[in-house]
Parts: sequence; structure tokens; C-alpha cells
Amino acid sequence: MIAAKVEATETGCPGPNTMWGVMAEASPKDQQPTRNNSSSLRRAIHVLNEIAAWQSDGGQDCALPELSKRLSMSKSTVHRLLAPLIDAGLVEQSPYGYRLGQHTAYLGGIYLDRLDLRSVAREHLESLVASTGETAHLVLHSGTEMTYIDKVESPAALRMHSRVGVRMPLYCTGAGKALLAYLPAVVDEVIARGLPSRTPTTIVDGEELRRDLARTRERGYSVDEVENEPGIRCVGAVVFGRDGRPAAAISLSGPENRLTRELVPRLGPMVAAEADRISKRLGSSRFLLTPLPD
Repeated sequence: MIAAKVEATETGCPGPNTMWGVMAEASPKDQQPTRNNSSSLRRAIHVLNEIAAWQSDGGQDCALPELSKRLSMSKSTVHRLLAPLIDAGLVEQSPYGYRLGQHTAYLGGIYLDRLDLRSVAREHLESLVASTGETAHLVLHSGTEMTYIDKVESPAALRMHSRVGVRMPLYCTGAGKALLAYLPAVVDEVIARGLPSRTPTTIVDGEELRRDLARTRERGYSVDEVENEPGIRCVGAVVFGRDGRPAAAISLSGPENRLTRELVPRLGPMVAAEADRISKRLGSSRFLLTPLPD
């Protein structure tokens, strides 16, 4: 939606009597893009980047006079820009100067987790497909939905029509329910929004969904019993990040006449085992003291 607004603004051709036309006749200063009005934010980012560059070059704490010199700003200006960065934990102050704060490590850790996730998970998805002949997915949680971020196709002629980048509800998909089972606050939000039926077997009652998620936690994997897409059954399992919280989920999906109900008790633990292996490789705290089976 945002992209559409930008495109309309940049490519539209309003007449001279429209609101846009009046804006076109305004002074050059008034025509500056909105992003150019946040000079304090941009300068604060320069300060943060300069401290990072100082430490990257082997420096310890960067003193205020040095920062002022490197940034070509007055000491009073640099001091003012540092205040919100310190409040946010992005910068720390010591008796000797300034250094990157602990929150930068937190943000960087999140970025690296997401950056590495697909490459770490890929071989495990391929292993599942090689072992079962069905399609494997990797998804991320996004609000009350999930987003497919990777997919390894089944070698069979009849396949799923899922695509990387597509979003689906959490409450009726295998990977989605695997995530939802460990996101109690999101469960409340999902139920409050309603559970529209997508197939005749979609769970549409909140208490029934809670019971299904409890079973997911007990056995270690979720089951989409043809609840999202007609004719497709799915088994999913959650992937935990280094902080021990849900980071993603994987799933195995196939036509219900091939991925039968009788196969679920065998395939579910296979999916859960691969999800645990991914979690362990991501450094999940859940597995620091619990060795995984080979």
C-alpha cells in the first residue's frame, strides 16, 4: 500500500487547479521531500556510524572532542545527538568517551538470525523431501499470519501451489499452528479476530483451537487436517531461536490421498526432529543442555 502511494505521487499528473497543482506552485523549500525534514535523525545516525567506525578500526571509547572533529560538528551538537542514542541503549558512555551500546548487539543478532535462517534450514528441508517425497516449507511469523520464505518442491507430478512470499493465516496451517502453539498472546488476538472457515474441516471455535495447540505442544508437531487448502494435509514443527522463543517453523505438505492420516504419526516426528536440528544449529537456548539424537 505504501509503495502504491509513492508511485501515485511520483507518476501522477494532477492539473494546476488540484491540491497537487497548488503544491507544485509552492516555494522550493516547501517542495522538499518529507524524508529531508528529519535532519536530527540523520545526524544521530551519522554519530552512531562514526562510533562504529572508530571501534571497527581498533579504537576503544571515542572521546567527545574526537567525535566532534570526525563529524565536523560542534561538541554541544554531538552531545545533544548522543542523548537519545544513550537512552535507547544504542550508545554507552564511560569516563573515557562513547562506545556502541548493548542494544546494537541485540538488533544485530536479530538481523543475523534472519539472514542465516534460510541457508541453515535449506538442507533440512531437502532432507525431508528426499525422505518423504512431499513438499517442505520454511515460514516466518508475521502478526496473525505467516509468510513462506523458502520451499523445496516434491518430485511428484501433483504438487502444492504455495509460493515464497505468500502470507497465510496461522490458525489453519501446519506451520502456522506450530508457531501459534508457543505464542499465547497471538492466540488471543487470532481468536478475537475470528476464525473464518477455509475448508469444511477448519477449526472455527476458539476453545477447540486452544485444545489443538495444546496437543501440538504435547506431541511436538502440528497437524493441518485439510484445514487451509482443500485436498492438502500438512504437518509442521516450530524452530526456536537463540533466545529460546519461536523464530520460524517448517512443514511438510502433500495431497491428502498421498500424505494420509495414517502417515501423520510417522511423518510428524520426522518434521519435529529436523526443526530441532535447525534450532540447535541456530544456537537455541532450549538445546544448550539437551543433546539432540543423531
